[in-house]
Amino acid sequence: MPNDPSQAASQPRAGDQLAVDRGVAELRRGGIVAVRAGGDRDRLALAVSAELITDETVARLRMLAGSDPVLAITRNRAAVLGSGGSAPVVSLTLPAGTPAARVAALADPTAGRADTAGLVTLPEPEAGPTATAVRLAKLARLIPAALVASVPDLAPDRMEGWSREHALLLVDRDAIDTHRRDAAARLVRAASAQVPLADAEDCELIAFRPLDGGLEHVAIRIGDPDPAGPVLVRLHSACLTGDLLGSLRCDCGDQLRGAIRAIAEAGGGVLLYLAQEGRDIGLINKLKAYSLQDLGADTVDANTMLGFDDDERVYFPAAEMLGLLGIARVRLMTNNPEKIGQLAACGVEVVERVRHVFPSNRHNERYLDAKARRSGHLF
Repeated sequence: MPNDPSQAASQPRAGDQLAVDRGVAELRRGGIVAVRAGGDRDRLALAVSAELITDETVARLRMLAGSDPVLAITRNRAAVLGSGGSAPVVSLTLPAGTPAARVAALADPTAGRADTAGLVTLPEPEAGPTATAVRLAKLARLIPAALVASVPDLAPDRMEGWSREHALLLVDRDAIDTHRRDAAARLVRAASAQVPLADAEDCELIAFRPLDGGLEHVAIRIGDPDPAGPVLVRLHSACLTGDLLGSLRCDCGDQLRGAIRAIAEAGGGVLLYLAQEGRDIGLINKLKAYSLQDLGADTVDANTMLGFDDDERVYFPAAEMLGLLGIARVRLMTNNPEKIGQLAACGVEVVERVRHVFPSNRHNERYLDAKARRSGHLF
């Protein structure tokens, strides 16, 4: 907590973070959420996920707000639609009577052919309600697009009461902006058990529960590594298709099993199995990206066509897990320089990068090439 009382008001309260957790759940069920933003948090708007809207939801949104909604999308998605700009988020005005199916197609390239006729692009300040709504959609691992309607002429001191009167959850911009870091800080070590693995019989699984209600992360501690020395560590993002099903479209399964073998052969270390499916865009969006790759996009372009950055992962949870395990210095098994920089920014000292490469196959050659050329991976 800040020592300077003048800074305390800008720090999200525990209740604000709980509102974000609930706002994520509400968006994922297709509900309407009130978001408070603006330079002085003096603007209120209502938002709903663009991929989950119905015509009835659009009508209710307009009725509650008393204004016409706009479609808020990321700069990456706007560029695909030919509605570019320099702002991180842009708003598209919609012709009167635009059906929900057309809105969904504008937001999601896998939802149909996008009809851009009659749209007007309005850049949105990064601190504005539409940008805030898109950030909340990302936290929900939904397509980063929202239908947003401003609530005009509402004084800041009336926003909470107005939201309660209309049975709407109110989510604050500041809490959304800090949520990923704050959620990682609320990880707790929940359970552990000895689980001998095929390639590492001396193995303990340690589960970490996030108090935001999200998915658990798991540490696989192999052998008895000394936390005081640099520990051999692998950060592995969950990949249902590669890790469990043996997909040949990626190298994730090879990397997971290869890392477990390598750590065991080295005498011990830790693999962090992080709930960050699809570079943290979620399983559904990863499968949508695959469908775009089948049409010719590479792994980077597929993510940006959906409106995401090419890699949405952050490593606050990994750093928190290492801290709870008493590990401050690591030898990191990775081909991704971004992991080194992110861990260092979180206070974990990366003493050495340990190369971690496996042969390609005819299904993932293009994927690995894009990782090297466009994402800077070191093969």
